[in-house]
Amino acid sequence: MDAWKSRWGVGQWAAYFQNQALPVMRRSKLLMTQLEVAEGELLSPRDLADIVLQDPLLCLCLLREAERKKSHRLHHETTTALASIMQLGVDEFRTLLLGSPEVEDNNQGLLAVEARARIAAQIARVWSSGRMDVNPEEVALAALLAGTGDLLLWVYAAEIPQKAEDELRSGRAQRSAQAQTQSCGFTFKQLTLHCADLWKLPALVIQLLRGAESMRARLTRTSSNAARHLLDSSETATLALASDLVEASQLIPGVSLDWLLDGLVMLPEERRPALLATAQQLLRESAP
Repeated sequence: MDAWKSRWGVGQWAAYFQNQALPVMRRSKLLMTQLEVAEGELLSPRDLADIVLQDPLLCLCLLREAERKKSHRLHHETTTALASIMQLGVDEFRTLLLGSPEVEDNNQGLLAVEARARIAAQIARVWSSGRMDVNPEEVALAALLAGTGDLLLWVYAAEIPQKAEDELRSGRAQRSAQAQTQSCGFTFKQLTLHCADLWKLPALVIQLLRGAESMRARLTRTSSNAARHLLDSSETATLALASDLVEASQLIPGVSLDWLLDGLVMLPEERRPALLATAQQLLRESAP
C-alpha cells in the first residue's frame, strides 16, 4: 500500500472502493458451474441467490450492478439477492460472476472476515424466521454485508485492518471499534455505512446495517456479533455469545434458548452445555 493512503479517512477509502472491480470468492464460480453441469441447464434465480448469500463480496457486486441498472420505472427497492438477480437477469448475473476477479487464497484476514459474514447471514436467516419476519432474506443479506468495511480493507489495504488487530492484541484497546479508531482514525462500521450510502444501496439495507433503528436492525447486529463470538473459543467470547443469546431472546419473544442455540451454525457440541448455562444465568439476572 502506498504510504499516503495510510492517512486517508473514511470518505477517501469509500470513494476509492467505488471505482474498484470487486473480487468474488473462487468457490462461487466453481459452485455455479458444477451445479449447472450436474443439472444440465442454467441454475434458477433462487439457486443463484443461495450462492450469493454465501459470498459477501459477490453480494456487493450484485447489489452495485443492480442499482446501476435499475430502471427509473421501478417504484420499489431490490432488498434481497433474489430480487437483484431477477432485475439483472440470469445471463447478466452469470457474466458478472464469471468476469469478476477472484480473492487471493492466501489472504487469511479476508478469509476470516468472509467466514464470519457467511455465518452471520445463516444465523440471521434462522433467527429472523423465529420472529415470523416478513422477509428473513433481507435480514440475512444485511448480516452478510455488515463487515463490508473490513472486507474491502483486507482486499485492497490489508495493512490497515492488520494494524487494528495488532492494536487490540497489544492491550492498548479493549474493543475492536476502539482499536480501529486508535489505529486508523475511523471504525470499519463507519466505512461500511459510508460505502452503502455512496453506492446508493437500498435504504432498507442501510437501515438494517446501522443496527439500531428497528427490531430487525438490532437482530442483524446481534447475528453479526454472535458470528464473531462463535468463531472465538475464549472464555470471554463464551460470555459474550451468551449475552448475544439473551439479547436475541428479547428480540424474538416466545422462543427458547435451546432453539436459539440450534441457529448457531458450527457451534461445537461440547460448547453447548456451558453456553446454555451461562445464558440461562444471564437471563435470570436480567429478569425484573
